[in-house]
Amino acid sequence: MRHVAKVKLYSKPRVTARIPGCGFGVARFNRVLVRGGRANDLPGVGYSLVRGVYDFSPLFGKKKRRSFYGVERPDSRKVYVRRKTRLAAARRAAGG
Repeated sequence: MRHVAKVKLYSKPRVTARIPGCGFGVARFNRVLVRGGRANDLPGVGYSLVRGVYDFSPLFGKKKRRSFYGVERPDSRKVYVRRKTRLAAARRAAGG
């Protein structure tokens, strides 16, 4: 019961792409972004849809592998500080 969509591309007549994640709201005539990446257990499916781009909604409540599902970084982790800078600040705070 894997979800797939038949997508009409500009370069090829029609391809079958898998829909990642659980649940989806893709309807007919929605625009989607297709990337390579076949599903091993689905014969003839060599593409995947990208969530969070164009008319394909992102997956909510996702913590890991967020880039595949179009999920933004959580507010608690919005400011990214380089690891080297974080370690240097920790050493200074420890007195070393």
